[in-house]
Amino acid sequence: MCQDYLTKHPKLVVSHRVVILQTIELIVGSRIEEISYPRIKSIISLASDEMTRSKEVVPDWQQAASNILVAVGNKHINDIMEEILSKFQPGVLPHFFVVQTLASLSDSNVYGMVPFLNAVLGTMLPMLCMAKQDNMKWVFSSALCHFSDSILEYLANLDKAPDPTVRKDTFSSEIYAAYDILFNNWLQSREPKIRLTVAEAVGSMSHLMASDKLEEQIPKLIPAMLSLYKKNSEHYIISKSLCQVLDASVNMGSRVLETQLDSLLVALHQQVCCPIDYSNPPTVKNHNEVLRCFSLLANSFPDRLVMFVLQKLENSNERSRMGSLAVLRHLINSSTSMMETKKLLILASIRQPMADHSNKVKKRVVQVISAMAHHGYLELEGGDLLVRFIVQHCALPDTIQRGQKPIDPEEVTNEALRTMCDNTLHLLTTTVGRLADVLWPMLLYYLTPPQFSNATSPLCKSLIVLGSKKRNNQEASFNIDFTHRGHGAPSLSLLSVLSVNIHPSADILWEKEIPPLLFLYQCIGVTLQQCYNKEVVKKQLQEILLTARHSDTIEREGVAMGIGLCANSHLEGTLAKLDEFGKSDAFKKSPSIFNLLKERNDVEIEKVKSTLILCYGQVALNAPPEQILNRIDHDILRCISKHFNTKDLTMKLSLIQSVGLIAKAISECVKRQGYVFSRKQELIAVMLDFIKAEPADTLRTPVRHLVMTTCANLMYPSLITVRSSNMVSFHNLGALLGRLSPRCSDPHPAVRTAAVDCIYTLLYIQFRQNLRACLHYLCLSLYAHMCLSVCVSLCVTISSPVCVCQQLTTLVFMLFEGLVDSQTNCCRAASVILNTLLKNRGAGLQELVTHTHTHTHTEMWMALGADPIIASQIMEMVMEKLVVMAPYVDRKESMMRAVTTKVATNQPLAVSHTRHCQHFRHPVLIMNPHIICRMCVTLGMFVFSCRAMAKHAGPRLPSIVECLCPCLNNIYECQRITVTAFFSELLNHHVVTELLLMDVLMNNMMERISDPCCTVRMLSVRGLGNIAVGSPEKVLLSDIVMYKYCTPHALSDNDDIRCASILLLGNLSKFGSGEPVFKDQIHNVLVSLLLHLVDPNPQVVKACKYAMRVCAPVVGSDQITAMFQNHLHEDKSLHYGEFINDLTKYLVRLSHTPI
Repeated sequence: MCQDYLTKHPKLVVSHRVVILQTIELIVGSRIEEISYPRIKSIISLASDEMTRSKEVVPDWQQAASNILVAVGNKHINDIMEEILSKFQPGVLPHFFVVQTLASLSDSNVYGMVPFLNAVLGTMLPMLCMAKQDNMKWVFSSALCHFSDSILEYLANLDKAPDPTVRKDTFSSEIYAAYDILFNNWLQSREPKIRLTVAEAVGSMSHLMASDKLEEQIPKLIPAMLSLYKKNSEHYIISKSLCQVLDASVNMGSRVLETQLDSLLVALHQQVCCPIDYSNPPTVKNHNEVLRCFSLLANSFPDRLVMFVLQKLENSNERSRMGSLAVLRHLINSSTSMMETKKLLILASIRQPMADHSNKVKKRVVQVISAMAHHGYLELEGGDLLVRFIVQHCALPDTIQRGQKPIDPEEVTNEALRTMCDNTLHLLTTTVGRLADVLWPMLLYYLTPPQFSNATSPLCKSLIVLGSKKRNNQEASFNIDFTHRGHGAPSLSLLSVLSVNIHPSADILWEKEIPPLLFLYQCIGVTLQQCYNKEVVKKQLQEILLTARHSDTIEREGVAMGIGLCANSHLEGTLAKLDEFGKSDAFKKSPSIFNLLKERNDVEIEKVKSTLILCYGQVALNAPPEQILNRIDHDILRCISKHFNTKDLTMKLSLIQSVGLIAKAISECVKRQGYVFSRKQELIAVMLDFIKAEPADTLRTPVRHLVMTTCANLMYPSLITVRSSNMVSFHNLGALLGRLSPRCSDPHPAVRTAAVDCIYTLLYIQFRQNLRACLHYLCLSLYAHMCLSVCVSLCVTISSPVCVCQQLTTLVFMLFEGLVDSQTNCCRAASVILNTLLKNRGAGLQELVTHTHTHTHTEMWMALGADPIIASQIMEMVMEKLVVMAPYVDRKESMMRAVTTKVATNQPLAVSHTRHCQHFRHPVLIMNPHIICRMCVTLGMFVFSCRAMAKHAGPRLPSIVECLCPCLNNIYECQRITVTAFFSELLNHHVVTELLLMDVLMNNMMERISDPCCTVRMLSVRGLGNIAVGSPEKVLLSDIVMYKYCTPHALSDNDDIRCASILLLGNLSKFGSGEPVFKDQIHNVLVSLLLHLVDPNPQVVKACKYAMRVCAPVVGSDQITAMFQNHLHEDKSLHYGEFINDLTKYLVRLSHTPI
């Protein structure tokens, strides 16, 4: 009916025709199976006629007709193509919507359309040259884009395709011919819409181009694509197309792509730093496409890409850091295998943005940490800092009041960042199972410090999840040792205090349950820990000491524990209060009538003194470890030592107990820091005197038992540090064991028996029956001729913690010699023992690694390097390790302290061993500049070898310099310093001029002048000065460089710097008489000098006058020179206004001269 109506009314208005055509499209789209074939043919004819009736483009009308053809084409593609191709003839420019319909058909019916595309492309190519109007260029570009996408989809699903023999090369020649026209002619169009459509088409076509053709075009194609970013405000299409080009290039293994890498990274980084407007979808799509570009480049150039991103993280610009963090997060998530070897480097680099003050940057950091958590970064050393960062920002305070809205819509408020961190912590707890052992019990440490108080809720929620899971699974790690430094009692005390706040019903229950577990004074001590009012703390301590029942033993200990716990947060105030109390009236004897109460008064004072002595011991035990060591001698032992001569039993027991507590405190502290306990012998002597004073007829007395415990505590710090020297009764135990151990597997039974007998005797003497059971098993194994069992038992015995490190060192060296024993069985035994020994006790020997290297590893390297082929392969592997491994990591000294120490990583450190090996100096290796550069940058050896290289390795220097240039941008200062020092010293030699290296070196020195590292800047200036020695003929050029360097400092805010820079400008100009380049520099700085003639600082004014007089001849005007010489004297005043007027007149007259 609709078709007939249109046929009968050929002059129907366009709007009505559009409605009828749209109706036909709906019917065809939904009921095409029910329409007869003759009717289909007539509909095709009608739609084709309606679409092309007007030669002008009428979008609504012609698009409606085109849509009918597309709908029919889904079922009857052959009939449609027959009709369309009749209006798509060679040599004749087709109707706009004929081309548009072909493009739409290739999208809607891929499998039906692709077989026709080869012929369509053959017909279309000549038409491209005929297209002069912009709309035709646009439609042809759009059609080529759709054709390429359809072909790619067809090739990706050949198993479903009607013709599985279709290959990419079927279309390659036609696609390349079309690309040639689009890229060379249309991409430069002034119309932005055409440029974007052409770019989109080129991206899709790149996958279908022959590999050699694409390789040929990459050096031109990628710069052209990057230039479009500046010409168009819409960037999504450009990024999408660039991503397709990179995908095609990476897939074919392009070799020239690396030459474009620097410009690609810079342009892509600028794009990823652009703000994302989530209400504008194209900006979000552009961001995602740019990230995909980084992923593609990471597959081919992982090292360069990661180094680029990490260097950008050092930039303090907010947008730059946000973009770099977005890339880093994407790489961690999308390129897991590639990032595996770079985890330590990333962990070290992420710390810089963690210190950024911007909440926007912090938000990106949290996202990166979340990604790192899912890929095993937080289990590594330094991962605890990332957890701390999350917890720290869970405790952020509010920044806006209720009801307020942030002014900046992009602003990240503290509330938003805090909520994000809360969610992230919960996510890590519930979804990343591998983090359970990292977070438990680490999160417990953040519950009590006041700076994390706002994070209590998310911390508790996470701990509940972790604890419940571990308890239900009966994991051993669920159990926490709360006896360490008395954690249990303070925890119960705090719960008792907070019971009402937790739940009203808890108060009654806990009142019955908790007091039996601890003293009330401990509760008070924990409460005072959390109090920040020093006056309140002081008052409460006074109250405790004055009101306590000192005669009650339990109460004395309770008072001491409470005051000790208070000292954990208020050490200074607690010690002051104890000292004040010790001098108070409580220790003075009050007179009584007829001295009747004298004996009772003395007893009471002794009890008070006992309480005070116990308090000092508990203060030592509970005070912060980093503060207490400096106070033990002066503030604690000084106060209790005055009572050592007491005869009172209570005071004597309190003194012994207090000394034991002090010894325990020292034992804990010396594990973390060095300390010489100078009064240890004195205290041990006092303890022995207490024992001697005990009655000889009774052995079991409270004093004897307590003294023995205290002496053990006093000896423990010494045992930690001097056990190796004091316990060994003969110095060569390690050497003897090292000689005898391999003989336990000797093939001769008599030798085995003798060896084990000797070892048994040695160890028995050394450890006094402590290892009798193990030694007994050792002997049984021997006599059963079980050589392997002997070795295993011996490993267990020697690896025992009782063995001391000094003896272990000697033992290890002796076992090394056993590795080359003449008996194979003995070699194996030495290997087994050595492996187990290093595995169990290797941590204690780590600081001896360098010493071990000098004795043994050098021989290993010499053996490996004897063969040049093997040496070359080894050096290749070494180079790969050096490129991807971080040279050092920042190791945190304590979980609760932010102090870090730089520690060399093992693998780059191990590489340094090759420098001792002559065999690795084979000519094949020496001539490789990459090996020389990487080794010297890592080891910092350039400065020492520069003169020799300049004298003997001249032909190799250009390659070496080329390899070193990228290292100047390295994130590690030590490597930048090494390379800059080398270049600086190289400029001291004339060989750089002969090898045409002067410009390269001087440009690099100029770039390093702005380096953030002061040492690098100093070395670069020194290098520019060295030009005068190495290449005197280049002194003028060096002066110009220095001149350019000094010019910005002439504008410095510092008066002294400004004055010195201006004087230097004048002095340098003496060397530039007659040189055009100097004239240009003088012209550039002339305005600044004129302005500084009225500088507030008189010294700067004098410097300007001097500089302008000296520079005047370079300006090129005799009149101006005379004017400067006459008026600009340091000691004469200047009428600035008249001077400027006269000078302006001269300049106007000389306007033909470029000033």
